[in-house]
Amino acid sequence: MRDKYKYIGPVYDFLSNLYSGKNIHRCKTAMLDVETVKPGDRILFAGVGHGRDAIRAAELGADVTVVDLSETMLRKFGDAQKAEAPHLTIRRIHNDIMNVDDFGHYDMVVANFFLNVFDEDMMVKVLEHLIRLGTPEARIVVGDFCYPTGNIVARMFKKLYWYMAVFIFWLLANNAFHKIYNYPEHMKRLGLDVTEKKHFKLLNMNCYWSILGQKRA
Repeated sequence: MRDKYKYIGPVYDFLSNLYSGKNIHRCKTAMLDVETVKPGDRILFAGVGHGRDAIRAAELGADVTVVDLSETMLRKFGDAQKAEAPHLTIRRIHNDIMNVDDFGHYDMVVANFFLNVFDEDMMVKVLEHLIRLGTPEARIVVGDFCYPTGNIVARMFKKLYWYMAVFIFWLLANNAFHKIYNYPEHMKRLGLDVTEKKHFKLLNMNCYWSILGQKRA
């Protein structure tokens, strides 16, 4: 399997912090607290990257599984865990998320800054697959760039801000080049109730959001 993140993976955290002022990290951990994560909860992180959100969930007592197709990103996750939480046990899977078939198994499935690597048709298929991996009452978390709202200047800034980022990852990792996705609408169409949204600002504009969806039992 070709590792698309071989070159950008080692500087992924640096780029995300430089680009967002650490808002990406805040977005990734926004839905992981004592109210949403209980000891023993089975949580899957799809496209874990450097995975400090997964480490946070494990620190709260969750049974955590991380999946990433990039060997580079899994290695960086391993380095982060070794440095920050070597006492934790976190299951790692080096594979395409579509090959993971533990359907109905997870209490929470997290896709932070992961679905945006796909074109829209494939993104919907991946999101549908992630939902199937959850238990009948599972929570689904999506953190990503916020859908453009506000006045014309705000919408233009958010689109430009997004397209600069997506161009870099299209150029260096061959990710899909596409518009910003309206994740809540897709989540609702796939049978989720969107129960919470948390926004994160840059230049006093909502540029990132974390969305919590609940499967309908």
